[in-house]
Amino acid sequence: MLSLYTATRGKFSLRARAAISGGTLDPASITKYATALLIPPAMPRAGKVKVKGGKNIDYYEIAMRQFHEQILPSGHPMTTVWGYGPKIAQNGPVIFHAPSLTIEAKYSKPVRIKWINELVDVNGNYLHHLLPVDPTLHWANPPGGMGGRDTRPTFNSTPSSYTGPVPIITHVHGAVGVGDESDGYAEAWYLPFANNIPASYAIEGSWYNYFKGKALNKFGTVWQAGSATFQYPNHNRASTIWYHDHTLGMTRLNVYAGPAGFYIVRGGPSDNVLDSRFGTAAILPGPAPTFGSNPYGTFYEIPIAIQDRSFNGDGSLFYPDSHAFFDEFVGPYIPFTDISPIWNPEFFGNMMMVNGNTWPFLNVEQRRYRFRFLNGCDSRFLILDFSNIPGVEVWQIGNEGGFLAVPVNITADHDNRLLMALAERADVIVDFSNVPQGKYVLGNIGPDEPFGGGEPDEDFDGSDPDSTGQVMEFRVGPAIAADPTTPPQFLQLPAILPLPSETFTRPLAMLEKGETIPEIGFDGPVEAMLGIVDHDGMPMHKMWSDSISENPNVGDTEVWEFYNFTADAHPMHVHEVAFEVVNRQALVTDEEGMATIPVQLVGKPRPPEPWEIGLKDTVIAYPGEVTRIRAKFNNPGTFTWHCHIVSHEDNEMMRPYRIGPADPNAPSGGM
Repeated sequence: MLSLYTATRGKFSLRARAAISGGTLDPASITKYATALLIPPAMPRAGKVKVKGGKNIDYYEIAMRQFHEQILPSGHPMTTVWGYGPKIAQNGPVIFHAPSLTIEAKYSKPVRIKWINELVDVNGNYLHHLLPVDPTLHWANPPGGMGGRDTRPTFNSTPSSYTGPVPIITHVHGAVGVGDESDGYAEAWYLPFANNIPASYAIEGSWYNYFKGKALNKFGTVWQAGSATFQYPNHNRASTIWYHDHTLGMTRLNVYAGPAGFYIVRGGPSDNVLDSRFGTAAILPGPAPTFGSNPYGTFYEIPIAIQDRSFNGDGSLFYPDSHAFFDEFVGPYIPFTDISPIWNPEFFGNMMMVNGNTWPFLNVEQRRYRFRFLNGCDSRFLILDFSNIPGVEVWQIGNEGGFLAVPVNITADHDNRLLMALAERADVIVDFSNVPQGKYVLGNIGPDEPFGGGEPDEDFDGSDPDSTGQVMEFRVGPAIAADPTTPPQFLQLPAILPLPSETFTRPLAMLEKGETIPEIGFDGPVEAMLGIVDHDGMPMHKMWSDSISENPNVGDTEVWEFYNFTADAHPMHVHEVAFEVVNRQALVTDEEGMATIPVQLVGKPRPPEPWEIGLKDTVIAYPGEVTRIRAKFNNPGTFTWHCHIVSHEDNEMMRPYRIGPADPNAPSGGM
């Protein structure tokens, strides 16, 4: 029996257990805090290019390649990964790393990047994926050819993993005001320019040529085979954004293989922080890494990407090659049921990796530091725990959309704990001034299973204290000089202009599709989905391939309501805009905590959390609630909104949306 709303609490949590399964390498065999934290330098530019109007702007040529990296401590085998790096480096060394080098941009100064797929071997032949690719999803599907690309194929028997050339398309997550031709649309992927791609394969996604033409008309750029050239206006407030792959049905795999990096926008009126004591410019911790800087040098502003991974004994990345890893169900799979043979509803790695190393350490002084945290995991919500660091003081000053309205004292007001959903960023000042010299562990008390909200130890079990409950080590030593930075409580953060009042409200739905097959003993999730809520309060699911249902007019401000009919929290990301979190409100739920249908509101709305006041691009939508955001849609084009649990995103929890009228020249008329 197939139904849309069978996911009772725990259905997507079937793999919860004391020890997290993974590859053949036991986390207990890994020596923690044996490797210094790598601090990514800035990405070297290829040079400058002249754009329409005669101005020169920064230009990058950035390739994605396969290489070996020492992720595990020295003495263990290296790991084969993918990552971005400079194909041409004018002002720094050529370094390919996972996560990759940081792109430094300035407010309202455009940046042009040629993204190149170089997943080929030394002979120019394509490389197959490092991880198992499930070809039964709605995915890029190069072997489907021109007529079957970007589809969910049909099969006469259960297929094995796809082993052909790998498509990529890069998305700068959080880029505000970017044109749709440069946003990294999931169906605008492209294969490497390789010698041996079968003639029957599609080498580009169904939207690639459309966006190629738009880029030519808009910027005069000519896209070459195996690449795409995007331009970013950098209209963001000064903020921490990031870049990663966004290929249809393969995002979880491509990102897990390594390609992601920070993109930092600096300057502009939203970067002017004052010292409230004197009314003068505040001093924030710095410097940050620059072009060609020593990855193990002394910096006081540091980007920190936290990811979970599992490994095999030979050092290779582990990722499940069967649905059975999730719930021990061994089939039958598609086409005999609706159950995909390889896709897992979630994946939790059993080791923590920070800036590309398992459990690294960072030498810090007894002074203030600025850390730009990113949750880059597949499915794992983090609750960073500073409580094991005596005397520490932690303040959050920014999130995805830049500086907050006011600094938030995480130590005094939030038990030294920092909640971060997938893809969320936190700009944090950590003050070690009063921390005794010694070694201290940054903990994680988020669950080793899907997160539904609540408090650790009361509503869920925290992560394994011997593995995923530890993130990295701080080794605190004496300050080498007086700390000139402004204490966080005296920071007067830049004013945040409120968005206009909304002219339209859209009720949207988050759903799960489950299947119950008693005769073969299966009762579990098949897809995560999005949809709408109709006027009668009934959720209606929408597939990725369905016509666009979210179509704001250019210049309109709307409130989007995310009604969560599932058992889990979902980090919802809307491309193209930075939005305000308006409020959250409880829904009437059944005895299992699931929202009843038709939907009914209960109680009063509660305001956003203090660290959400400002602008964001990703928001946590909790089960049994409606989460409301407000956004202004200024730039016409076709974009996406989706859950950033990437395993969900890859299997129908992503939808296209359109700003402005349809373009009849676009695939499917732009709708």
